[in-house]
Amino acid sequence: MTSGEFTEQTGPFRGELLAHCYRMLGSADEAEDLVQETYLRAWRAYGTFEGRSSVRTWLYRIATNACLNALEQRGRRALPSGLGTPSGDPDAPPGAAEPGLAWVQPIPDALVTPAGQDPAAIVTARESLRLALIASLQYLPPRQRAVLLLREALGVPAAEVAAMLGTSAVAVKSMLQRARARLDEAAPALDDLIEPGDPRARELLGQYIAGFEHADLESLEKALRADAAIEMTGSRTWFSGRVTCLRYLAHVIGSAGDWRMTATAANGQPAAAAYYRDGDGGYQALGVAVLGVTTGGIARITVFGGGAGLVARFGFPAAVSVLAAQVDADRARVHADAGACADAGARARTGAHADGCARRLRVGVVAGGCGTRPGRTRPGRTRGARRGGTRRRDGRRDVGRDRHGHRDRA
Repeated sequence: MTSGEFTEQTGPFRGELLAHCYRMLGSADEAEDLVQETYLRAWRAYGTFEGRSSVRTWLYRIATNACLNALEQRGRRALPSGLGTPSGDPDAPPGAAEPGLAWVQPIPDALVTPAGQDPAAIVTARESLRLALIASLQYLPPRQRAVLLLREALGVPAAEVAAMLGTSAVAVKSMLQRARARLDEAAPALDDLIEPGDPRARELLGQYIAGFEHADLESLEKALRADAAIEMTGSRTWFSGRVTCLRYLAHVIGSAGDWRMTATAANGQPAAAAYYRDGDGGYQALGVAVLGVTTGGIARITVFGGGAGLVARFGFPAAVSVLAAQVDADRARVHADAGACADAGARARTGAHADGCARRLRVGVVAGGCGTRPGRTRPGRTRGARRGGTRRRDGRRDVGRDRHGHRDRA
């Protein structure tokens, strides 16, 4: 078999295998490594694959056992809320965690959301990746975790799960019962969380971003539920209750312009990549905040301080200039307006609406418009663009377009 034939047979399952390994491990980094190992093992063993199961089932067997082997070498990952009770003193510095404590990591939706599937399948996939569930799965022994995920998340028959794990169907059913009971004790209620694409979720994410960028505690107060919680990996300290959370946020929000954030999605939840102003006037990546949102407001903010390495996983740069940050903010408002004006029957038109708004705002002068990376200029233009027109390299100025879309030049 050629490498091309192997890729054709196995390639379509890479995304869902990544999601499976992530659920098992709670780490996006380790999940990617294990998927690579899975494909390497599959390539080496493909000549002995007899086809008694589907290629998909065979790959899941390899991936699951690779994850179980990896889990033998380390303890569980955690979030601060799983390590103790909330702090009652938001004015005190957060307590440092002990060295070597492993944290749950977020994963970008773009890496694990199934493409080309019906909306119900996408919703189900997102629900099985939410942070609270991933953290709760860490409480299960590895084999119980594998059984629960294979049976409940993927719908693999008990007999096939037994074959994957080298055990009996009876043992699989017993492990599944114990896993369900343990998860019911550890997992919080997840039913009221809303999808990141829901208009209410976009509204709350916008309020969260605006609150930080404009140092507006009132905006954050409106966005938070009364029982909201904040937790930050790297520290055992976390806070519960809107009043306590706001007192803590007052210490970190700084002044207007200190923060820049870019909307994204992680673990089936709205999220924001966060940048903080440095001494040179630019913005350096700090990490990603993942929001648990309900129709009643933001229920939980989980902050991951992975810096440039983490935001790079989401496709964002390690640093942005002041001008590029402003362009991103303008573009985010454009897309928010486009989403707000689109009903269920007009979603296909929102991209054109956003592009039209972007042209009117001239945000494309530096960032190249929607779909171009910040900091890059369009061909034939310089960074000396102003609202009154765009200076070309030949010295002439584009001052607008006629009704046919042609440029008028001066």
